[in-house]
Amino acid sequence: MNKLVFIALLLCAAGVRAEARLTALETKWLGAAEPVLVYARASGLPLDIIVQPQAGPDDVPFAMGYRDGRCKLVLSMRGNAQAEAVLAGVAPSDQALVIEAMTAHEVAHCWRINQGVWHALPAGFVEVGEEHAASQELLDTAKALRQTRREEGYADLVALAWTRRHHGPDYARVMSWLERLRAEQPVAYGAHDTRAWLRLAHRDGAFDDKGTPFEDARALWGRGLLGDQ
Repeated sequence: MNKLVFIALLLCAAGVRAEARLTALETKWLGAAEPVLVYARASGLPLDIIVQPQAGPDDVPFAMGYRDGRCKLVLSMRGNAQAEAVLAGVAPSDQALVIEAMTAHEVAHCWRINQGVWHALPAGFVEVGEEHAASQELLDTAKALRQTRREEGYADLVALAWTRRHHGPDYARVMSWLERLRAEQPVAYGAHDTRAWLRLAHRDGAFDDKGTPFEDARALWGRGLLGDQ
C-alpha cells in the first residue's frame, strides 16, 4: 500500500479528516512508522493517531496517550522546536530506522495499557524494603519516577526486540543511538534512565525470540528490574 494512502486511512480511523494536509515532517515520521503501525493494527491494539494543529508549550513531538479505552499516538510537531532536534546527530540514512524504533517504543506503552498491566510488576516480583523521605510528597514522587522508569525500560526493550527482528544488521546502530539518548539524563534513576535494561540487551541471546516483540522483551525486562535499584 502506498504510504500516503496508508497514512490517510490511519487518520480516518482516528476521526481526522483524510484531506487535512500533513506537513512534510509529519509525513516523514508517519511514513517511517508505518511498519510498526501496521503490526499494531494487525495485533488488535486500539490505536488512533492524532496530529495536533499546534503544539503546546510542554508537548513532546511524538508520544502515546490513552483515552476512552483507546491508545492515542499524538504528533505535536507544528511550532515545536523539539520536532527537528529529536533526530539531531542521527545520520539521514538512519533516521527512518530510529523513528521506527521510537514507534515500537510508543506502541509498547499501548500494549502494556491494553493488557491492563500498566505500572504493574511481572508475576513473582514484589516491592521490598522501605523508603524514607522528608514528606509523603517526596515519597509519592519517587514512586512515580520508579514506575515510569520501569515502563520506559520495557518500551526500550520492545524497540530493540523489534529492531533485532526486522533490521538485524542495523541493531548495533540503533542500540548505540538509544544508549546515547539515555545517557543524557539529568539525574541517575530518573524517569527515563533505562540503562539497567540497555546493558543487558548487549548480550547474545538477550531476547527470547519466542513470540511477539512484547513477549520477547518480557524476560529481559524482569532481569533488568533486579538491577533497577
